[in-house]
Amino acid sequence: DKAALLPLPAMQLDVSKYLTVRTNGYGRFYLGSGLYEYSVSPQYANSRVLVKITAGEVIPLDKSHQPIVRHQRLYGDSRQQSMQWLPYLTQLSRSPNALKYTGIYPMMPQSLKTYLDRCGRSDKGKILRVIAALTERNSFAGALKTVDHALKYAATDIDSLINLHNRIYSQVPEMAPMSLSGNIPELIPVTPNLAAYDARLASAGAVTC
Repeated sequence: DKAALLPLPAMQLDVSKYLTVRTNGYGRFYLGSGLYEYSVSPQYANSRVLVKITAGEVIPLDKSHQPIVRHQRLYGDSRQQSMQWLPYLTQLSRSPNALKYTGIYPMMPQSLKTYLDRCGRSDKGKILRVIAALTERNSFAGALKTVDHALKYAATDIDSLINLHNRIYSQVPEMAPMSLSGNIPELIPVTPNLAAYDARLASAGAVTC
């Protein structure tokens, strides 16, 4: 009987459902009679997008049928939203001065809006690129946690943001402060006397400070 069986199909059977949806001005679309909202990307605003739907995922596809983003499929009777921030952060980093004039800014978590408001105007694009990179590395929730810590320390520069992220998510344990014994002498600040050097330079014809 086994020898008489037909071979299995060479190509895997795709049991996914495919729908063409219309996105709104923010590059998002709805499924489930408007209950479930999913994001695509700002560049797909007011567009028709092919969406692949499986039991566990909702995947908007580009013109080459490659995934743009991936969402965990939403279920239930209440209104829900799934937002993938990476395409939006990448797009905003290219035109940071228009941030507040887009419909994306009101969707941002309050801590991220507060942080961006405290950053210098010329730094917003760089900061958004860093937050996008941290999102890609450790999820948007991880990047947002880093922003929360940066707000706590009033750190609005790029290096501090990256260092805080590495500190939070590195495997290096945080060491407790070291207590010193009482017999260690107190350091006394010393002001150097450079008069001898000035005299030597003056005798050689150099200009002294």
